[in-house]
Amino acid sequence: MKPLVTVITPSYNQGQFIQATIESVLSQDYPNIEYIIMDGASTDHTAEVVKPYADRLTWISEKDRGQSDAINKGFRMAKGIIVAWLNSDDIYLPGAVSTAVKAFEEHPRTGAIYGEGFQIDKEGKVKSKFPFTEPFNLWKLTHSLDYILQQTVFFRRDAIHEVGLLDESLHYGMDWDILVRLGKRFGLTYIPVEMGAIREYDDAKSFTGGAKRFDELGQLIRRQSERRFPPAYTFYGLDTYEKIWCPMVKRCLPGPFGEVAARRLSQVCRMLIDRAYAYSGGLFRDGWASNVLHYMIPEGKGKLLFRGENIQMSNRLAGQTIVVEAQGLELGRISPDWGPFEVEFNVPGHLQGKCLTLKLTASRSVVPSKLGSSTDTRTLAYRFGDLRWAERVR
Repeated sequence: MKPLVTVITPSYNQGQFIQATIESVLSQDYPNIEYIIMDGASTDHTAEVVKPYADRLTWISEKDRGQSDAINKGFRMAKGIIVAWLNSDDIYLPGAVSTAVKAFEEHPRTGAIYGEGFQIDKEGKVKSKFPFTEPFNLWKLTHSLDYILQQTVFFRRDAIHEVGLLDESLHYGMDWDILVRLGKRFGLTYIPVEMGAIREYDDAKSFTGGAKRFDELGQLIRRQSERRFPPAYTFYGLDTYEKIWCPMVKRCLPGPFGEVAARRLSQVCRMLIDRAYAYSGGLFRDGWASNVLHYMIPEGKGKLLFRGENIQMSNRLAGQTIVVEAQGLELGRISPDWGPFEVEFNVPGHLQGKCLTLKLTASRSVVPSKLGSSTDTRTLAYRFGDLRWAERVR
């Protein structure tokens, strides 16, 4: 018997989109889906759209305290061992549920799985691929950016109940918050498969939040990262205020001067955002580590296993030493030869079973552009492979 998967759709006055959402769930090739629509007493034609599907889903329409409350009600009702929510203007791609179930079979202890996806417009046409998704990096998720497309996420139900349901005080960042909590406890698993799409249009919640959205995300980031100004402040702050500042510049400066100034301001904001995203934590998307690398690993026990590769890009990397610290305590240091390396570190008893924040400091690094053979201006030290507990708690 295939495991039951419960999908919850919170909805309020989304009659123009919800049919596409329903069809994307009910047309999945997976045979064992429980589908629950938690409607907040819509006053539009949502009920009429849903009625033809009544024998294939559970429809509950009642007032709620917002989206998080509606989703939590669904979580409490859910019978599936795998659960997910799909907003009433978003869609799953074909095969998404089957992909999720297979991933949980291969990674039964993970807190959630997520994949790739698309951004679609109001009419459902693909605008672009969601640009931020990357393999699981807990430090970056906690301190820098919610790079996970929620429309591709499936959760292990018992893991959600262990870390707690959605924070109902959050209106914009409830998915980010619960993903960080699950990531710290169980870890998350990335699947390089396109699974869902987010609908983006002027009235969508993520487009209308403005400064209020940033204020909420800022508080969330500070709580999870325990830093006053984590890198995410740059990313979300500039992303938010670019949309506020540029129209102001256009209004304040006459004619073409305002257009040019606003365009230049937007370019500067985008450049700073891209740089903050790319350099966050010191681990680049192609696997290179900078001279200082910040990393986090979920709860576990035993020894730490560190894998990487010391590449002979320049003689300046000869004699490389990497110091590994956890929670500010030095665990050890290595001086790897050229080529791949693998080393284990002992972890003190008081750090066993905890989510660890690590800092890796390399004694040698190079900037490829200064070697004359590249335009790469990054500071590079070695290729990062993996850093994890030799044995996980769960």
